[in-house]
Amino acid sequence: MKEIVKKLDHYLNIEKLKQELSDLEEQTNDIDFWEKEENQIVIERIAYLKKLISDWQEIESYADKDHLHFKKLIIKFFLNYILNNKYDKKNSFLNIYSGAGGKDAEDWVGMLKRMYEKFFQRISWEYFLIDEQANDTGGYKFISFEVKKEFSYGILKSEKGVHRLVRISPFSAQRLRHTSFAYVEVLPLIEKPDFKIKEEDIEFQTFRAGGPGGQNVNKLETAVRIIYKPLNLVVTCQSERYQHRNREIALQILYSKIQNILDEQQKKEIEELKGQKIEIGWGFQTRNYILDPYKLIKDLKSKKETNQVETVLNGGIELIHPFGEILEIMIK
Repeated sequence: MKEIVKKLDHYLNIEKLKQELSDLEEQTNDIDFWEKEENQIVIERIAYLKKLISDWQEIESYADKDHLHFKKLIIKFFLNYILNNKYDKKNSFLNIYSGAGGKDAEDWVGMLKRMYEKFFQRISWEYFLIDEQANDTGGYKFISFEVKKEFSYGILKSEKGVHRLVRISPFSAQRLRHTSFAYVEVLPLIEKPDFKIKEEDIEFQTFRAGGPGGQNVNKLETAVRIIYKPLNLVVTCQSERYQHRNREIALQILYSKIQNILDEQQKKEIEELKGQKIEIGWGFQTRNYILDPYKLIKDLKSKKETNQVETVLNGGIELIHPFGEILEIMIK
């Protein structure tokens, strides 16, 4: 438990925050401080820091005890003060795309699909398959999930990036070692976007769903494809039995994709973003999964690594997550 406290302390730099609080409180001693409307931001920051430090002191008082109350405090603190960026509290979409590597890459998407499904099950998150494009060997060119859990975006966003797999290829008659790539995209669910979309910029298409769902799904054009012309973004959804629900979900994904682009490019003009693509191949990976000639998973963002490859691929992503120790508490 002390290690978790130490890690959170290092991440937030509590002593620095205490000094900031002291400096801000010093400002309130000025005669005209309370008369200036712009100082409302300072007052709110003081209140926030006081609550954070108070909550932190309560956690410290339980640091020597493996206590249920301590675990509850840690989870609450993590959600309130670590996952406090703009979209961290949102539900999420998790999409996986095959990259370089042919059938191996498409098989790799299937492995990642199962890894995340098992993680969702272990942490008791509700999730739904939105869309998939399967191949004829059991792999996938693309797969999409909706995760209906508050804070799932804040937790899953560290999974975003190119995932590289090195293994003996099951498709190689000579049992040669192959490298394949997949891209994991994590988006917050945006229900009411900050931007406006012109009707003429969107093209709606309907088609028959190819996945499970019964007679209604397969005979009627319930699946929806949305094309956002300015960015050439294409979103599909075929998980629901009714066209209007697939349309709603597809629009939410589209909003999330556009908002993500706007945020990452710091509000550049949309015309500047058109045509930009992420290369899912060499030199762009954010996590390496080595299954042969040795076993190792190394995350290049969190700097974590583990040789428990089977555990991770069976949903144990807490082993390479930046705050895996806290995820482990949440799972238990």
